[in-house]
Amino acid sequence: MTDTVTDPDATPTSPAGGSSTNPGLRIGTAPDSWGVWFPEHPSQVPWPRFLDEVQQAGYHWIELGPYGYLPTDPAQLADELAARDLRLSAGTVFTGFHKGEGQWQRAWDQALAVAGLSSALGAEHLVVIPDLWRSDATSEVLEPRTLTDEQWSALGAGHDQLGKALLEEFGVKQQFHTHADSHVGTYHETERFLAETDPRYANLCLDTGHFAYYGGDCLRLVDQHPGRIGYLHLKQVDSDLRFTVLKNDVPFGDAVAQGVMVEPPSGVPELAPIIEAVSDLDPDIFAIVEQDMFPVESIDLPLGIATRTREHIVGCSHRARLR
Repeated sequence: MTDTVTDPDATPTSPAGGSSTNPGLRIGTAPDSWGVWFPEHPSQVPWPRFLDEVQQAGYHWIELGPYGYLPTDPAQLADELAARDLRLSAGTVFTGFHKGEGQWQRAWDQALAVAGLSSALGAEHLVVIPDLWRSDATSEVLEPRTLTDEQWSALGAGHDQLGKALLEEFGVKQQFHTHADSHVGTYHETERFLAETDPRYANLCLDTGHFAYYGGDCLRLVDQHPGRIGYLHLKQVDSDLRFTVLKNDVPFGDAVAQGVMVEPPSGVPELAPIIEAVSDLDPDIFAIVEQDMFPVESIDLPLGIATRTREHIVGCSHRARLR
């Protein structure tokens, strides 16, 4: 687990001017890259096969995925991970603080389960995804696409409260995930979230594919808000198809089914410059490969994609390390 796997042709000197002793970002993967969106679904790969294939693909770090997909007993999950030389980087919860009353208890109930399990296995992060205004399961429009000033204030206050409680109760850091078909997706919306929240309690899981989905410039965000980047999801979006689905108001779930998220290096943004820039900020930040795929045409498909993506990332940047 402590060995560093490097590209044999990589240079030890950073082109960005970083130190050659910088070990590089910790690269991992997630159930999402195997087409897992739900705790249970007939089209999803069984969890033992997922863990086996993560190991085969060469990763050492994973996310928990939907709570209930992997075993929820800490001892059992610890044994399953250890048997495959895997470790847990983060869990995931969903929030809707802009909706007001009742949302705190809903978020905290999830946190007790997910952060409790994740922290018991050594994870120090919780990825927090905001509720979508349009369902990714049914495409139903659930609420307006934009927030009022009052809703923005409620959203910011809720995430500050959650982040503070996570730190105090579990020693876990909240990493907020901007998301397609949510109220926080564009560059300006992301900056509004940062303005509404306290950096001690809420920072960003910068998902390169979701941010680029709405035309966001990841490098610009890293440059302008370096202290707010706490975690990465690495993925690419089809540069042409994203504009087609946006022009035609295609729901995100349908866009994923059409293949809007693609295997690197077929899409945008280019990953190497982002890895370099974030590694210069903090080489201990996790960079988790998370290619949205649902449903998956064949359960034999994800392993090859995951393996090639790891090879691409390690090959395109000497700041990408499997450690």
